[in-house]
Amino acid sequence: MAHAHPPSHVASAAAHGHGTADDEYDVTPPGSGHEHTDANVWIIVKFGLWLAISAIVIHIGLGFLFGLFVNRSEEATAQFPLAVGQEQRLPSGARLQQFPVNEYYEFRLHEQAVLDKYGWVNKETGVVRMPISEAMRLAVERGLPARAPQTSSTPEPSGQAQPGAAPQQVPGLMPADSSAGRTMERRRQ
Repeated sequence: MAHAHPPSHVASAAAHGHGTADDEYDVTPPGSGHEHTDANVWIIVKFGLWLAISAIVIHIGLGFLFGLFVNRSEEATAQFPLAVGQEQRLPSGARLQQFPVNEYYEFRLHEQAVLDKYGWVNKETGVVRMPISEAMRLAVERGLPARAPQTSSTPEPSGQAQPGAAPQQVPGLMPADSSAGRTMERRRQ
């Protein structure tokens, strides 16, 4: 069996006195070896102790500093000379509700009580409120006030519109949407 020429890296290794590229790692060169001493354990332990001691000191110092800041924030702030004698004002802006669900429930109960019960709106003028169901029943019985129907803009042949008569239908005009039919406007075509 005939062998082909070896690859270029094998040829370069053979030129340097090695049969393959891995042959140079077979023999340890003289004077080489491993480190014969271990790491100094006492220095590592000392470093760890100093690190732990400094961490404890820093945490204790931060605790005292935090206590100092809390005490300063709780002290009364210096009043401005013009503000002496005035009550403390709350800052402007939104305030969060402590119990929004409960406040909403109480609000709805109050609103329902206003809609369902009799009560005074203004006692001096004699204005009262009534339950909404009663008000709707009275509105249906008595009817709502309405304006008198407006007659068309074209005069009657007799010259006068008869009172109580229905408005006359004029070709090209239709009731206006904005006035609920009380006025007439030209049809859009």
